[in-house]
Amino acid sequence: MENQAPANEKDSGNKVNKSDSLQTTQPADIDKKDLNILDKQKVSEDLNVDKTPIPKKPVKPPKVEEKPFEEFINDHLIPKLKSSIEDKGTLVCDIKLIEGIRPVVGGKCWMVFCEMSEQRKFWLCFNKNIITSDKTILLAESNSEPSIVESFLIDEKKTTLALLISRVLQRLNGQKWVGAN
Repeated sequence: MENQAPANEKDSGNKVNKSDSLQTTQPADIDKKDLNILDKQKVSEDLNVDKTPIPKKPVKPPKVEEKPFEEFINDHLIPKLKSSIEDKGTLVCDIKLIEGIRPVVGGKCWMVFCEMSEQRKFWLCFNKNIITSDKTILLAESNSEPSIVESFLIDEKKTTLALLISRVLQRLNGQKWVGAN
């Protein structure tokens, strides 16, 4: 028993101290920890005060087609349709939105009435004050009553400004009223 190693030592020569394994806390250590916690809280409060809230993505304005009917027609469809017709070389004398009795077939509806050069007129009629409602187009030449009445965009699932303009131009081109034919 003379050469026996003390219980708190290991054979490898590394000494393990009981005080190391228990890690008793000294009062000075407690004060330091408390100060560290307080400092961290202060820093995080300072960060929160200085931190500006992350702005949310701005709400996208409604699509042109989602605007109220009269605003869509007067502010978007009529000006673009007029400029598109005039870009093709045909003068637009008058173009406006009216509510009234549809020529030829009757019934109250909303109409984009357009009078063009050479006494040509057309009416783009909407059955209701929504752009997705049933539509008809009526065409007249030489100051006469409309002689052509057709359904308009009946197979389209979605009505857009670009689609309305392109199909009106396509129909007017079919009559040889616009463009070089």
